[in-house]
Amino acid sequence: MAPHAALAEIGVGYELVEIGRDEAQADPKYRALNPLGVVPTLLDEDAGLVLTESAAILLYLGDRYADARLAPADRADYYRWLVFLTNTAQTSMLRWFYPERYGGGDEVGAAAAAEAQHALDVVEAALHDGREWLAADHRTGADLFLFMVTRWARRLDPPAWDRPHLRAHFVRTLALPGVRRMVEEQGLDLPDFAA
Repeated sequence: MAPHAALAEIGVGYELVEIGRDEAQADPKYRALNPLGVVPTLLDEDAGLVLTESAAILLYLGDRYADARLAPADRADYYRWLVFLTNTAQTSMLRWFYPERYGGGDEVGAAAAAEAQHALDVVEAALHDGREWLAADHRTGADLFLFMVTRWARRLDPPAWDRPHLRAHFVRTLALPGVRRMVEEQGLDLPDFAA
């Protein structure tokens, strides 16, 4: 979701090729591009580049298309939040979604859910006092990543967007033209408060 939204926000032409998790694992052509057989994979034919990992793609797009302002001029907070989201929030969500990959069932899932809730609480606290965006005074790739994680965490109890600042951030990010385009192109369901 986040790299797709970034491409749409940049306004660069792209071709979205959807591939299911099982198909990505089994397709030798895809595995030649991405040996792990996971998504996403960015092919930048103009640059002769194949790049994997959502955060890496966002960092690359921020540098390649600097005018789109996906990365702020002062990058310290941007790097911190993007790494936090990918290494802490996303990782806990993946363990919650797929506890069997991590050697367990209910216990691993419960621990992962608690870790995800804590990570979301950290982000909620950061978005206080009228702060609209996570890493700068404008939207960045970190906000697109947070939008993705917030949507993933809709099934947690309580859902991520039950936190008022995360909900406001989700709605604000959803109003971005590229994010709207990504949601439409992926056919994603939206909560009633954001539809």
